[in-house]
Amino acid sequence: MASSRDRQRKLARAKLDRQLARRAAVTRRRRQIQAGVGAALILVLVVAGSAWALGAFDSDDKQNTAAEDTCLWTPQDATANTNLKDVGTPEAKGLPTEGTRAMTVTTNQGAPITAELSLTNSPCAAASIAHLASRSFYDNTKCHEITADGALRCGDPSGTGLGGPTYSFYDEELPTVPSASPSASPAPGQPPTYPKGTVAMIANPPGNNGSQFLLFFKDFTTTDPKYPVIGRVTGGLDVVEKIGALPTVDNGTGAKVKPSTDVTIQSLTVGEPVTGAAPAPSASGTPASSPSAG
Repeated sequence: MASSRDRQRKLARAKLDRQLARRAAVTRRRRQIQAGVGAALILVLVVAGSAWALGAFDSDDKQNTAAEDTCLWTPQDATANTNLKDVGTPEAKGLPTEGTRAMTVTTNQGAPITAELSLTNSPCAAASIAHLASRSFYDNTKCHEITADGALRCGDPSGTGLGGPTYSFYDEELPTVPSASPSASPAPGQPPTYPKGTVAMIANPPGNNGSQFLLFFKDFTTTDPKYPVIGRVTGGLDVVEKIGALPTVDNGTGAKVKPSTDVTIQSLTVGEPVTGAAPAPSASGTPASSPSAG
């Protein structure tokens, strides 16, 4: 029998499919209307010289566009998972989908770590992190794991790997790999799936993203990517590498992944959207080098 979470995710996916179908129908209708307006406009100009109908259609288009959801946030049950923290839900409409947002992570381990979050590839992840940052969700939390994949795992106030907000969202930008078989070995010489400096989301189960993210301090290549890419480190990479070199101890579950020294996020902030800036990396490519990267 499907679990409550599985049913919620299926219902959310069905809702998203319906929204996409409605958007496609609106687009088809808009094109039909525009074609009809183009033909009628000639007659209108000849007979009356009036263009009021064209303006009316433009207004209807704006209303339809404004009503569309950019992101779908799936509610999570905090009574079933007490590690979740309710700080509200981000806006779903009118979110920026181009450019970048700067993220600054200040820890107790050195200079701030800066990153660019991609609004083009991952607008919902950027919107979620910005919303949580505005609620001080990340402040005074610990990066609780140094993963075997070569990344620092942060963003869970509970430090258990099960924490997050009371909503989730789906993967946006999973890397593509040449091999169709997850069990196959990576092809020699191919670019890393997650280059050093990549910022990605991590969720349990995968696809149930909330607040937790990864900062890769070394290249990681896999034929079965599970972490959606959301941006890249632009400064303080040396700090991430220093943290990645810390010894690890048992986290209480038998896994030796907890940093031996507490890595505390003192503050995490997200700047305003910037358009026209160099885009954050695509999930299938290598992050561009940055002169400020440590």
